[in-house]
Amino acid sequence: MTTESSSKSRPGISTFKGEDRALRAGRLGTGGLLLSVLAATAPLMVVAGVMPTTFAVMGIVGQPLLFVVLGVVLVLFSVGYAEMSRHVHNAGAFYAYISRGLGGTAGASAALVALVAYNALQVGIYGIFGFEVSGLFATYADLSVAWWIPALVAALVVGTLGWLKIDVNARVLGVLLVIEVALVVIFDIAAVGDPAAEGLSLHAFNPDTLSGAGVATALCFCIAAFTGFEQAPVYAEETSRPHILVPRVMFLAVSGVAVFFALSSWALTVATGPSAIVGEAQKQSAGLLFGLTEDRLGGTFTDVLHFLFVTGMFAALLSFHNVVARYAFAMGREGLLPAAFGRTNNASGAPGTGSLLQTAVSVVVIAVFAVADDKPTGDPTVPVLHLFTWFGNIGSLGVILLMAAASASVVVFFVRRGAAGAQAWRLITSALAGIALLVIAVYTVKDFDVLVGAGPDSSLSWVLPGIIGLAVLVGLAQGLVMRARRPEAHARIGLGNEAFQLEKAAEETS
Repeated sequence: MTTESSSKSRPGISTFKGEDRALRAGRLGTGGLLLSVLAATAPLMVVAGVMPTTFAVMGIVGQPLLFVVLGVVLVLFSVGYAEMSRHVHNAGAFYAYISRGLGGTAGASAALVALVAYNALQVGIYGIFGFEVSGLFATYADLSVAWWIPALVAALVVGTLGWLKIDVNARVLGVLLVIEVALVVIFDIAAVGDPAAEGLSLHAFNPDTLSGAGVATALCFCIAAFTGFEQAPVYAEETSRPHILVPRVMFLAVSGVAVFFALSSWALTVATGPSAIVGEAQKQSAGLLFGLTEDRLGGTFTDVLHFLFVTGMFAALLSFHNVVARYAFAMGREGLLPAAFGRTNNASGAPGTGSLLQTAVSVVVIAVFAVADDKPTGDPTVPVLHLFTWFGNIGSLGVILLMAAASASVVVFFVRRGAAGAQAWRLITSALAGIALLVIAVYTVKDFDVLVGAGPDSSLSWVLPGIIGLAVLVGLAQGLVMRARRPEAHARIGLGNEAFQLEKAAEETS
């Protein structure tokens, strides 16, 4: 059957291996890739939500210094990760890298962990998104709207945008991100210009502020704020020069995020005074930032900030949706999911089936929580405390483990290629980062009850992290079965479109 006749039999989807199993190249430049990646960090959500929570729950004044420490760890991680991105261009970034270093079975496990983790991160945001939009309706329109209604509407809008060209998505993300960052910077300047009674104190950067048993758990809180920078390689196939753009964007993203969050969390301590920040965070919780902006910048600015808080969450939803869709596409292309997921939409080149999968997962989870939590006598913060907190920490644990495994894979990959000498300093940084990430992962599991606000004897402390553990085991089992029954497919795990290009070249020369 010819390519032409095949395409006619299945309208709307390209059937030529080299086209429908590859994402459209040249869609993203440095700016578009950087904005797509940074949108997942949701800067306003971190400043308004994560930072006050960390101050309040852990009681540690030195949060700004934690962001600096994590920035150093993640830069060390990025050195080897970025170098490997020059050799591997695959939408299944993490699992592709792990496959190249640790083998296809480990790659299959990493693939399922990534799919679960990024789905959890994305779906969890719908809880706080729906809660905040419901609050806006109540405040500005005097309407009572259940949280799950705006959450479901957002899921459908995100799903629609996921079918469009990635450069269209990048424009949407870029506009929302730039406005978010601008408003946070305005607050930072206002806080520095009008400090509390203690003045422009740098006490929050004093290492003495990090003493105590809660430091490791605070790192678990803060590392979630960086989630997103590691997604740059996911879009490698859609850039014109991935070997240049992906490393560049990764370093810009992780260093920019570290500096931005360190300064912004410091600005919060300046605005309240270092001695008062923990008490104020415990008193006001997620309202801390908005209370401080109203005092310094007025009600109108604070109203705009509330609105941008919601649009920033929407940008993060779209960014994570795009990543999940591309992981599903990469897995379908390599036989880890049904083949239908490994094809792109002919009109936009987007991974349409993967996008549908992510939308379906979101709608089902929102519906389950709506049925379970939307009771007239129930606590209206349930979607925030449960959907957002549970799923956010599940996803963060998965990403931490993936980064640790990727660090090990970088070392093995270059050693096997006989490049240990040439890449020695990169291998050292990868090993150091991997060790640090494993330590953070251990404390994340150990203190999961604190992270999700459950009691020490709660079953949630092992059930929720157990979801990632189950994904690891199921993925390993799938890899082992594939190696035994379909060794050729197992050998292609992590190769992505390269495997199909090699097949095409072999067919043309035969």
